[in-house]
Amino acid sequence: MIVLTQKVQQFESTVTHMSLSLTAQERTRTRRVYHSDAGEKLYLQLPRGTVLQDRDILTTEDQKIFLKVIAKPEPIVSIKASAQLTLMRAIYHLANRHVPLEIALDHIAIESDPVLEHLLKQMGLELEYQEVPFFPEQGAYHQH
Repeated sequence: MIVLTQKVQQFESTVTHMSLSLTAQERTRTRRVYHSDAGEKLYLQLPRGTVLQDRDILTTEDQKIFLKVIAKPEPIVSIKASAQLTLMRAIYHLANRHVPLEIALDHIAIESDPVLEHLLKQMGLELEYQEVPFFPEQGAYHQH
């Protein structure tokens, strides 16, 4: 098993030996066994609290193997509103429920959830179902 222990700076010259596709939730679990996209067994043993981002590079203790993290497409719901105030109300209600949110200027996105989708439709929001990488906000206490 390959044990990846650290995140490294990515340079154009960095050659990766494998990749690991992870959902948004999996990118927050950094002490766990995974299988690379090619099927190799991996163990992530990164510092607690590490949140992986798309294209992060991980390496082993001896820095002989380099792996690229890829944000895996997953079922999400993109939410739009005809009025900004309606979209802000949706953000308020979703945040109150501690729902992971991806926030953009003209829309928000959440993981697919029938109960929340029903609530959002009742609020008059437009929902679009997609299978794309999800990048939720990290939260106020996350170091950027």
